[in-house]
Amino acid sequence: MTETSGIGGTTGESRTNDEVWIVGATGRVGRGVTARLAARGLTVVPVGRSRERMVAVGAEAGLPGDAKVVVADSAERIADEIVRERPRVVVNTMGAFAATAPVIARACMPGGHYVDQANDVVAVGRVLALHDEAVRAGSTLVTGAGFGVLATEAVVAKLCEGRPAPHRVRVDAVASVAVEAGLLGAALAASVVDVLTAGGRRYENGRLRTSRLGADPQQLTFPDGESAKSAGIASGDLVAAHAVSGAPFVTATSALVPTAPLIRALLPLLGRLLSVPALRRLAVDRLSRVPVKAAPRPRKHSWGHAVVEWADGTRHEGWLRAGDGMDFTADVTATVTELLARGVGSPGAWTPAAALGTDLATTAGGTFTLD
Repeated sequence: MTETSGIGGTTGESRTNDEVWIVGATGRVGRGVTARLAARGLTVVPVGRSRERMVAVGAEAGLPGDAKVVVADSAERIADEIVRERPRVVVNTMGAFAATAPVIARACMPGGHYVDQANDVVAVGRVLALHDEAVRAGSTLVTGAGFGVLATEAVVAKLCEGRPAPHRVRVDAVASVAVEAGLLGAALAASVVDVLTAGGRRYENGRLRTSRLGADPQQLTFPDGESAKSAGIASGDLVAAHAVSGAPFVTATSALVPTAPLIRALLPLLGRLLSVPALRRLAVDRLSRVPVKAAPRPRKHSWGHAVVEWADGTRHEGWLRAGDGMDFTADVTATVTELLARGVGSPGAWTPAAALGTDLATTAGGTFTLD
């Protein structure tokens, strides 16, 4: 494989080449997206810190032996390379999206497109804040292209279709994921710590308000008879549900949040401690090195759920069923990326269903169950 190193460059040109760059190509989602896009005939370029690992990912995905890789060790150096080489689409799977997404997304403009799997209020909000800039630049930025965001956003959009704005919406995201053996990794560790430090959020009278992490605990029984618990979180699902519904009152829960009363009581204190920069760095470093054993997914399906209520008392409920949550995320990201590479989509910054419609969820393998 040929290689370029992460050195800066400058250009104001909007012209892009036909390349699709996968940032973080050696991670689970990155590997899955690389393989899917290579199989669909796109020109895929792995991007990351280790040339050897990217070469291995490329070979596993069926890329030719002389295929290009880009070596860069930070979001800023990756952004420099994007500005210099102008790929058509950049897929960011490297994590820590609140920090990396704005840097990489801005580098794609003008003319290039951007995709990530962010699912926290801060990261999703920072990408969506680039909407006007992206419109002027002729670029499409899609954030939350995965089970997180799409699985609930698509259900809300379906339930609200052809109806006035509802009064209240609740969304619940319950991913079921098989665990790979290895280390937890820096990206996932940073995401865990960011969830704890962000606390909770909800929309009240149309305004985003702080709430308690772990609020609104739910016991959910799925259409297939299985069940799980979830609790409140400051997620991208919350932002997308508010945007797609226009409801003034919106809450979001996730099965990733502990629901045991004692742990829920300790979450605010833990979040305050980890807000101290030195403690945050220490926690991310220690968590990233935690060994993880392989394990099958805990339930047969992953579920996105929404309950939508109108002021007149009308209430509708819906579900999106998917398989492994990480596999669904790779399918969503690959589908969004292929569509953008082929010229589908409007300029601006969007969540996935807002950008490309609710059919995106079924194209990626999901199935709707709506009352």
